Amino acid sequence: MVGNYILSCCSAVDLSLEYIEKLDLKYIPFHFYLDDKEYLDDFGKSLTSDEFYSKLSSGATPKTSQVTLNEYINFFEKYLLEGKDILHVAFSSGLSGSINSATLARNKLLEKYPSRKIYIVDSLCASSGYGLLMTLLSKKKEEGMDIDSLVKYAEDIKHNIQHWFFSTDLKYYIKGGRISKVSGFIGSLLHICPVLNVNDEGKLIPREKIISATIAIQQIAKKIELYKDDSLKDNYPIYISHSNCLKFAQNIKNVLITKYKKKEDNIFIFPIGSTISSHTGPGTLSLFFVGKKRTI
Repeated sequence: MVGNYILSCCSAVDLSLEYIEKLDLKYIPFHFYLDDKEYLDDFGKSLTSDEFYSKLSSGATPKTSQVTLNEYINFFEKYLLEGKDILHVAFSSGLSGSINSATLARNKLLEKYPSRKIYIVDSLCASSGYGLLMTLLSKKKEEGMDIDSLVKYAEDIKHNIQHWFFSTDLKYYIKGGRISKVSGFIGSLLHICPVLNVNDEGKLIPREKIISATIAIQQIAKKIELYKDDSLKDNYPIYISHSNCLKFAQNIKNVLITKYKKKEDNIFIFPIGSTISSHTGPGTLSLFFVGKKRTI
């Protein structure tokens, strides 16, 4: 059967649970800790977004851990027992080693189920950019694309997912070692919002230093014109994600509509999940769209 396979991902796709179910995506949850208490990043079922940020504001220290080999084996095997093949698209290898455990699980399970197909694709994407990629793949699966063709499509289109974001709170970047303490102190003092993107290797790359969120929103929105690809004719959706700064998300959506003439019903806003928010803290705004291939 053409459609006799499941399409799965990690919970760091930063979509809503309702949207995940609508796309018929299977997911494996990442883990995060707040002051050494473990939670599943499961789209707010274990801990809501409001509860998460409340704990952060109370001084809780967040950290994350990867999905284990056994978790991947158990996750995949239940679908193999149903007679289904698997296409799992993993969180970017440039940001996490989780794909290594997924690949080891695949190799072990193929020894036990040699007639089944198990593909592991490195998304090279993060947050709702990862979610945007999964949306495109889900659409192709729904249209009847077979698993082998979908793997080829995924490997090609993933490089077109543009990721642009900024943050107004540098504290968690400093804790994670992404910004030095001196640079973070000066940046916070001057209200600098670093603009970053995800490159072709799926890694976070600092691109600009902007003073004030208002200017950063304009600069981020501008990327949709700078990096558009006129050869792509599909009316792809535009995703915005935010960590406890919905007002910023609504502001950039308005800019996209009024200045860049994007259709309102084609722009979607999602909260950044607990895995990524553990590294960014509050005040991060991201824009994702299908555009030119990421080459640097």
